[in-house]
Amino acid sequence: MKNVQLSHLDAEGNAHMVDVGEKPITARIAVAQAEIAMRPETLSMICKGELPKGDVFSCARIAGIMAAKRTFELIPMCHPLPIDAVTIEFEAQAPARVLVKATLRCNWKTGIEMEALTAASVAALTVYDMCKAVDRGMVIQNICLLEKAGGKSGRFVRETETTE
Repeated sequence: MKNVQLSHLDAEGNAHMVDVGEKPITARIAVAQAEIAMRPETLSMICKGELPKGDVFSCARIAGIMAAKRTFELIPMCHPLPIDAVTIEFEAQAPARVLVKATLRCNWKTGIEMEALTAASVAALTVYDMCKAVDRGMVIQNICLLEKAGGKSGRFVRETETTE
């Protein structure tokens, strides 16, 4: 394994924020996801709009957008980014799972992956919050980056796992 210098550590091993001042502005995109496993009855209540707290996906979408915009306040070494677009999508997958997908775009000097991961995570947490009165056993899992493009490191696409 080659010796890799971590970008958030200086030569003495001290944490520091990466200087992006001289980096070029490029178009960037990141897509992240989270899954929420739940009881089938809970998913049914979400889809029918029968939960006591109201429209689960609308509330979670707003929370995900807000979280994306505040990521730099939550993750210590993140830069504030001029976010151009945030899309939060929900897919109810029978019998008992919701897939959350966050897609973010910006034109800036550094990537937007952390904002996408934060948006997906907080949207999933909000689904949990909206549904916990009827299902405290939900599990948030498989939070991951699906895709990113732009910048020096180029494009990344997560390989999907196949089962035979």
